[in-house]
Amino acid sequence: MNKHKIDATRPHSARTWNYWLGGKDNYPVDQEAGEAYAKIAPHIKTMALASRQFLIRTVTVVAGELGIRQFLDIGTGLPTEDNTHQVAQRVAPKSRIVYVDNDPLVLSHAEALLTSTPEGVTDYIDADLHYPEKIIEAARKILDFDQPVALMLMGILGHIQDYEEARSIVRRLQAALPPGSYFVHYDGTDTDAELKRAQEGYDDTGADPYVLRSPRQVAAFYEGLDLLDPGIVSCPLWRPEPGTDPQPTDVYGGIGRKR
Repeated sequence: MNKHKIDATRPHSARTWNYWLGGKDNYPVDQEAGEAYAKIAPHIKTMALASRQFLIRTVTVVAGELGIRQFLDIGTGLPTEDNTHQVAQRVAPKSRIVYVDNDPLVLSHAEALLTSTPEGVTDYIDADLHYPEKIIEAARKILDFDQPVALMLMGILGHIQDYEEARSIVRRLQAALPPGSYFVHYDGTDTDAELKRAQEGYDDTGADPYVLRSPRQVAAFYEGLDLLDPGIVSCPLWRPEPGTDPQPTDVYGGIGRKR
């Protein structure tokens, strides 16, 4: 059996997220699941867009203000506009980005991700978040772990069902980073009853389930790190663009620095 065979008979989280973002890399089964979710929790599309804007702002800060030139983005998802490598290399053309995913559809789109400025590097690793040591081992072939790295886990930890396992994975990944590295992350939270009900219905479709966690549980992923202002907050409230009127939504994140 080809482990990279694409299953179009059940909803798929990356494709459904792509649908909410207005992308075209999805199937009718994903569109139906996405619309069913949105009927219960209409703000899910706003959450998806807010998450993408958070990625743009955080990568811009990490590459610009903080001067980081290496990014390890685990749980890449499907390419849309303003992916990590595009944002980072706009700010710093020499940036090196390693994407990690083990999803067959994402793998089939890897060629779209493997674009880079001539000065920088963009590469892709087919690996599973459940095995962080294997990810680090593969990433060392591309990134210099003697220099600071930005570890990115954007909306992926909810797919690790067991909370203690998720915390262990984060600790092991962070342990491999040198001092001065950054942890950039967001995840959906359980702060809205409609969202919880919609997620339960989505999980029942046979799609890979996603665990909505409390803001306190999300904050625990940053244990031992120095948080950048304004800390761990609803993503639209994290350093919003001047002149905007951000409204909080049920996705929380932030940036932490390794001492």
